[in-house]
Amino acid sequence: MPKENTLKSKFALWLYPETRKLVTDWYKKDNCQSQSEFIEKAIKFYTGYISAEEGMRFLPAAITSAMTGMMDSLENRMARLIFKLAVEMSMMMNIVAFNADYNPASLHTLRGRCVEDVKRSVGAVTFEDVAKAKQDKSN
Repeated sequence: MPKENTLKSKFALWLYPETRKLVTDWYKKDNCQSQSEFIEKAIKFYTGYISAEEGMRFLPAAITSAMTGMMDSLENRMARLIFKLAVEMSMMMNIVAFNADYNPASLHTLRGRCVEDVKRSVGAVTFEDVAKAKQDKSN
């Protein structure tokens, strides 16, 4: 990770014995060639962590990869479900249109009422809700 035309500089670093032990215990586990490399990586990670505009850059690749995989999987699942729903709706509309007498001019009014039903119910319209509303209007 060294940049061109830069030299490392040596300086005194004071650590508590427990902190020093962490460095000696962990630098090889992190595949670092030296304790200095481990400390330098730790400093870069921590400054990235506390820097809000750079924080996302320091998320471990495994977390980013897992989140991307989960979102891709969810997107694919939702697309399949929406496709299946659209097929079922098309089947239902074809059956109703083939078997029912309807006035094409009333479709515009019906669409408006259905839009209002869905808005009012936050997308959870059931057949029972519509039948009850129709019965209430009849009475």
